[in-house]
Amino acid sequence: MNNSPGDESVGAAVTLGLLAAWAVHDAEELALGPRWIREHLPELRARFPGAPDGLWRALEGVDEREFAVAVGVMAAVVGAGAVAGRRSGGRSATYQAMLNGFGLHGLVHLAQAAAVRGRTPGSVTSAAVVIPFSLWARGRLRRAGVLRPARPADAVLGLGLATAAVVASHTVARRFSRRSH
Repeated sequence: MNNSPGDESVGAAVTLGLLAAWAVHDAEELALGPRWIREHLPELRARFPGAPDGLWRALEGVDEREFAVAVGVMAAVVGAGAVAGRRSGGRSATYQAMLNGFGLHGLVHLAQAAAVRGRTPGSVTSAAVVIPFSLWARGRLRRAGVLRPARPADAVLGLGLATAAVVASHTVARRFSRRSH
């Protein structure tokens, strides 16, 4: 860990807490995701006929094993971001972008639940863990004077990077799962 002045301005709960909050959230997604998708896919197709066919094909192909591998890949990505945050006392742009993306990801889950008018995988922990943790951690970073100014472009970038990480994790998982069958 870098011991320059001010590096202890935020504690491990703020930085490594990102990985802990993510783990709680992804445990819900892991427990419910693939089964929920299989059970609700016909209803989703009927309710959202304008969605791209590629989305439905991707959702049809996700099984429990692939999903678990994708979660493992994301654990490495989020873990690296949390460690970068810890090592920099919360100053890391990567850590802060992940924190912002995580919070926005929680809002996406709540929007999904609203769109289907019910619980979706990840919606409970988004409301109970993801969004509260993200707001709390941002507040701690702000009070420590290390929070980077938020701009709309940062939100778009954060969601874009989060989406790219999810797509990449599922791509790796699909390749790994096919090889090991």
